[in-house]
Amino acid sequence: MWNDIRTLNTITRAMLGVLMLCLLYGGYKWLARQPMFDFRVVQVRAVKGASLRYVDAATVRSAALPRIRGNFFTADLHAIRSAFETVPWVQRASVRREWPNKLVVTVEEYKVLGIWGQDGRLISADGFVFTANLEEAEVEGKLPELDGPDDSAHEVAARLADLRHWLAPLRLAPRSLSLSQRYAWTAHLSNGITLHLGRAAERDLLKARIDRFVTVYPRLSVAMAGQISSVDLRYPNGLALRRRGQSLPVAEPVTDAESAT
Repeated sequence: MWNDIRTLNTITRAMLGVLMLCLLYGGYKWLARQPMFDFRVVQVRAVKGASLRYVDAATVRSAALPRIRGNFFTADLHAIRSAFETVPWVQRASVRREWPNKLVVTVEEYKVLGIWGQDGRLISADGFVFTANLEEAEVEGKLPELDGPDDSAHEVAARLADLRHWLAPLRLAPRSLSLSQRYAWTAHLSNGITLHLGRAAERDLLKARIDRFVTVYPRLSVAMAGQISSVDLRYPNGLALRRRGQSLPVAEPVTDAESAT
């Protein structure tokens, strides 16, 4: 083999290649440790077409930077993203490097829908429960209160949006919406009336009960202005009313036929 010039040349080139790779790797490791590549600029901005309403860029930086490890070459972007997503009001974050020492963080805020449960947490419009400052969330007015089993947040958020749409013809809005452990719905409206909607696993069934209320309410609001405390819509062909100060519903429910007269 040692007399084979071609073989010797091949071995020599391979050894030189390995040596070159080692030198390059060593140079990279040395270069990567240089202070000039430490992140000196961290830019926090909103997603395209949006603005930051609750998230303050300086607060985000101060909260997340202590958890960032590494520099332009060595930082774990997944870990950095997770650090920014622990900041209140931040629903999602994306991060990228810009040469030579800049980190660009794009933040998407939670869009608050209401208050979830009894412990002061908030729920977003897309049904995610999160923790943030309640006073900040209610700066423009009191939020609706929502509640339900732990796995029902997405459904409750969706049904609140439905109720707002379905009740719009009456110029009423839900102030609270709850789903019991037995999956029965209860809504409190902006005019002080409580709607007992019962168990309605299907959206269409819930809509049918609200439609019944929307149909009959204009006549009831004239006949019993300010006197209605609650409306029970669990009847298959009608509803029952409770007057303010009354301990029990009226003896006979209002039927669909009566509501049409």
